[in-house]
Amino acid sequence: MVFRNRLLLSQLGCTSRKCTSFKNLFRTFGPPTQAPMKEIRQIVAAYGQIDFSKNKTALATVVRVEGSSYRRTGARMLVLDNGTYLGGISGGCLEGDALRRAQKAILSNQASVVTYDTTRDDHTQIGVGLGCNGIIDVLFTPLDSADLDNPIYLLREQADTRIPRLLATITGCENTPEILGRSILLESQAQWQLEFPLPELSETVLSDALQCLKKGETQTLFYKTDTGGDVRVCLEVLMPETHLVLYGNNNDIYTLARISKELGWNLTVVANPLKVEKSLFALASQVLHPSGEIQPLIDPYTAVVLMAHDYKTDFQNLQNLLHSQARYIGLLGPRKRAQKMFDALGAEGNPVSEKDLARIFAPTGLDIGAVTPEEIALSIAAEIRAYFAGRNAASLRLRASAIHEKTFT
Repeated sequence: MVFRNRLLLSQLGCTSRKCTSFKNLFRTFGPPTQAPMKEIRQIVAAYGQIDFSKNKTALATVVRVEGSSYRRTGARMLVLDNGTYLGGISGGCLEGDALRRAQKAILSNQASVVTYDTTRDDHTQIGVGLGCNGIIDVLFTPLDSADLDNPIYLLREQADTRIPRLLATITGCENTPEILGRSILLESQAQWQLEFPLPELSETVLSDALQCLKKGETQTLFYKTDTGGDVRVCLEVLMPETHLVLYGNNNDIYTLARISKELGWNLTVVANPLKVEKSLFALASQVLHPSGEIQPLIDPYTAVVLMAHDYKTDFQNLQNLLHSQARYIGLLGPRKRAQKMFDALGAEGNPVSEKDLARIFAPTGLDIGAVTPEEIALSIAAEIRAYFAGRNAASLRLRASAIHEKTFT
């Protein structure tokens, strides 16, 4: 397959009504339903280190979940023919069978889909008795390292972009089994029509794909071809990884930096590089001097926490951030300290708008009784994750509906 240079949707310059609407999708998207970028990065990095003269590989991907499951649609597991693997599609209960299925896909050089049904009282069914009470479809795709449009390379293209992208994957095709596992990264209407393997469904699936992008929701949808064949397509929305910006150089930034590293967030620290410990450079993507230009780095997928412990510094930084796209702005310290800042801004003729108040969290963090720097960092990270996911951060036992929304229709 011929490799094509891929452009960000915002740079396409397409004039058709549908293509132009791609740009607007990213200004209206809802809370992300998936956050697997850390796992994707690890798989992409591992794939790049494989000696393909000695090893062959396959990718196991959760492409549909009905009911309860530990992992959701988009969970992945990279498998080598020698039995080693990275990632996971469950909490460990399905990986053994998935490993064998992936090795079989490598040997046969054919993609396949396996359904794990933990709802049935069938002792021959893998995963029965786990208590998950869900149905999970897993796609096993042999990977051709010479095909630069294989799923790993498509995922690699998304890893460093700062807009949502959509990866469409054929996960069921009754009359055309040869296209099972085919993946297409949506870029433009013209590109989609050229690459989508079922022309008769191209427009319908594209319309659904645009809706998924707009809502920020991954879905697995079912279609009928003109000949009556069943087709299933996983429309996976790939969200940019969370970007965390910490302002400050005191000791408490290190615990939050370590937590963000473990979560797979992209970390920027705004501090004098001469005043921070060397360990911080291993945790952060960049350490920027406060006099530098910060705002261009802040986008709608960015959370900022002001941790200078100095009123004037935090006040000046807050003023600047109100002109940024940051989705979350956290302030350490008591509520009255933040109110003092709001009053000062109002006195200057720059009152904080209701829209800005909705994204300012002061004090920052969840009410978990945090006392130590580690506990405070945990409460802040948890609040950021909940806010970005559109959740209220209450106990799961109080949630009336399922933990996860369904990703199929």
